[in-house]
Amino acid sequence: MPAKKIINTMMNNDFFSQWLGIKIIEANEGYCKLSLTIKKQMLNGLGNVHGGITYSLADSALAFASNSKGQKSVSIETHISHVLPLKLDDEIIAECNCQTETTKLGHYNVVITLLNNPSQIVALFKGTVYKTNKLWEV
Repeated sequence: MPAKKIINTMMNNDFFSQWLGIKIIEANEGYCKLSLTIKKQMLNGLGNVHGGITYSLADSALAFASNSKGQKSVSIETHISHVLPLKLDDEIIAECNCQTETTKLGHYNVVITLLNNPSQIVALFKGTVYKTNKLWEV
């Protein structure tokens, strides 16, 4: 099953990612690159982006990348480190890669950076997924 087709199918049914305004930039087997622009509704009481926004972007990247190989996968453990505060209208990129995998588990890293300064890391996310016995049929 082609990775892009699986990821596009997932996105078409992922109303939360759509609501956040997440866009798919690139999709391959075990890999996904997404973008998001910070909106006013995403800011916390300090005027910075709420940590749940970068977490959600990374979680979506993990979901898309880990399912892209054709086996339905679900996260079982995740962790995020927030490195840099974000402000209104910042544009960010989440890039997710498979690091290691077994027949039942996959380990992924997501690096979130600024679109206009890709060397500036915003957040680092790690996720472990459980690979079910169900396959994507799209």
